[in-house]
Amino acid sequence: MAKTPSKRAPAPKAAAAPSSVGVGGETHQTASAADARLTTNHGVPLSDDQNSLKAGPRGPSLLEDFVLREKIQHFDHERIPERIVHARGSAAHGYFELTKSLARFTRAKILTEVGKRTDVFTRFSTVAGGAGSVDTPRDVRGFAVKFYTVEGNWDLVGNNIPVFFIQDAIKFPDLIHAVKMEADRGYPQAASAHDTFWDFIGLMPEATHMIMWAMSDRTLPRSLRMMEGFGVNTFRLLNDKDEPTFVKFHWRPKLGTQSTCWDEAVKIAGADPDFHRRDLHEAIAAGAFPEWEFGVQLLTQAEADALPFDILDATKLIPEELHPIEVVGRMVLDRNPDNFFAETEQSAFLPTNVPPGIDFSEDPLLQGRLFSYQDTQLSRLGTVNFHQLPINQAKGCPFQNMQRDGHMQMQIPKGRANYEPNSLAAGGEDGGPREDPQGGFRSASLQAEGPKARLRAESFADHYSQARLFFRSQTPIEQAHIASALVFELPKCSFEHVRARILANLQNVDPDLATRVADGLSASLPGASAPAAKPFDMDPSPALRIVGKYPDTLQGRTLAILVTDGADRAVVTGVRAAAEAEGATVKIVAPKVGGVTLKDGKRLAADGQLAGAPSVLFDAVALVLSTDGCAQLLRESAAVDFVSNAFVHLKAIGFTPQAQPLLDRAGVAPDAAIVDMSGGAKPFIVSARGRQWDREPKVRTLA
Repeated sequence: MAKTPSKRAPAPKAAAAPSSVGVGGETHQTASAADARLTTNHGVPLSDDQNSLKAGPRGPSLLEDFVLREKIQHFDHERIPERIVHARGSAAHGYFELTKSLARFTRAKILTEVGKRTDVFTRFSTVAGGAGSVDTPRDVRGFAVKFYTVEGNWDLVGNNIPVFFIQDAIKFPDLIHAVKMEADRGYPQAASAHDTFWDFIGLMPEATHMIMWAMSDRTLPRSLRMMEGFGVNTFRLLNDKDEPTFVKFHWRPKLGTQSTCWDEAVKIAGADPDFHRRDLHEAIAAGAFPEWEFGVQLLTQAEADALPFDILDATKLIPEELHPIEVVGRMVLDRNPDNFFAETEQSAFLPTNVPPGIDFSEDPLLQGRLFSYQDTQLSRLGTVNFHQLPINQAKGCPFQNMQRDGHMQMQIPKGRANYEPNSLAAGGEDGGPREDPQGGFRSASLQAEGPKARLRAESFADHYSQARLFFRSQTPIEQAHIASALVFELPKCSFEHVRARILANLQNVDPDLATRVADGLSASLPGASAPAAKPFDMDPSPALRIVGKYPDTLQGRTLAILVTDGADRAVVTGVRAAAEAEGATVKIVAPKVGGVTLKDGKRLAADGQLAGAPSVLFDAVALVLSTDGCAQLLRESAAVDFVSNAFVHLKAIGFTPQAQPLLDRAGVAPDAAIVDMSGGAKPFIVSARGRQWDREPKVRTLA
């Protein structure tokens, strides 16, 4: 196919003469600021920095692409030893259990042996921030699962969002450089609201769909236990006859997909930077094991060809209404790591780790990942033997080959033969392990067509239709959150032309969205940018929403009871019993960590002190106060904030009549979820099961 033009930066000006700079007595030629011609590190001019070299526009990437390899290798080796992306992670052990066989589509035993439990290690992470950043910024979350299968390790390395910013791996270093700390100043950390990120996004219209997700509540998860997970890329399954089937992998949390409010997430970062990590660890320690359903979307080549978009394009998703997700298994996390560094930090995930029966597609983002992950682990862990670390070792089966030596060799290979084939190993003529043509890994036998070229397939040219699909599939409150997130982010850009370019791109997504954002910026609304392919409307997909889909339960949630001296024990006991009966965790918060003396003269221990346990850490709050205790709290800003924040973050508030003055001081207006508990705790518990979205227009202005 002919190359489809993409949105590009203005053509560079004519090159100026290079200057000479003395360094250590040597003279080096450096380009002047006016010379915008890209070269390799060795000075070779580049003709195309947008596309990797492929065998045809939709073919696999080629190993000879030295431009791709140099760029990604340099990127992979930029940090030692912290991960460049996904540096801040939390993890747990558990198991995967298959509930429905996919033997018709694959010969991978983990997907064909129903009822068998396979050990897993799962790591969740933020993307942009360093290891010392916080848990709750607006960011994509990594969702990586290592299955220790009987046919070798399978690493399903994905995110909590089903699409990605870019279509070709050659742009990944640029994306991460843009979103990371700015090169000259070292900030911002763990944030996307800054010049370089939005400059890059505006020049890369293919990122628009992902931006809709990134500005949505999906990037503000309430808990790691309440995130969906996606394999992102398209893979293939191969059955016993080597017949291929396209597959998309999905994880669905049993607790439902839930989020925080933006203001709440910001305040959680100050109150508890380890909020998600602590939540995961404490839930598992308490026996409330997180669980996910495992599902697949399966498509034949003909079904893939019939879609109005390209299944190899990582910026696109397959709406569930077109191809439903078939649940075939479950994952349960039931054990915390014994040592954070040895397990969570040293774990190495590789998309190339797949068992026989699972194969790759020609997705150009995936093709680059197949090289990049192995390379970056060599840099980060410092040895080709990182697979021998206990957390990375194949456990379900032996690993054996003729590879020897290398830095940090942790085994003692025996024998004189370290080559294959040989007739000397294992003391016999068989010569040790050999390839298995029948049971070993085989790639799909597919015809690669077309000339070697740096091209982007025409079928990748539509950058706006699915962005439009996502936005128009949201509820009105979720649409307002997306618009408001953009209004928050874009003022952090100091360049008016960057903001104008984003607004022009948003016109192609939804004119009303663009107008709302422009109004929020008090900016003129430019005309729509010229898309490479005309967007089209798709039927809305309600499956893409969050609001209205929470489970009607308190399971997995945490409820706080704020108490003072002289409070009624019966009310405290009633609220605790009712909440715990629904699976909630209950925490007692008091003015002092030593607890309080209740009306019956007995002490009640506290789990947290008021200033150190603000309401942002809980899903609902109950105020069980005495008259004197409430009078004292009226003089405490932490108490007023405790109530005020719970109200503006749309949480249920239960109270005893003695707490009314504190509600008034905090500006709490009555609604159905502000519950007087004089008649019992049940009405409050019912309200505490979810957010009060009807309250939001009363407490904040949304775009």
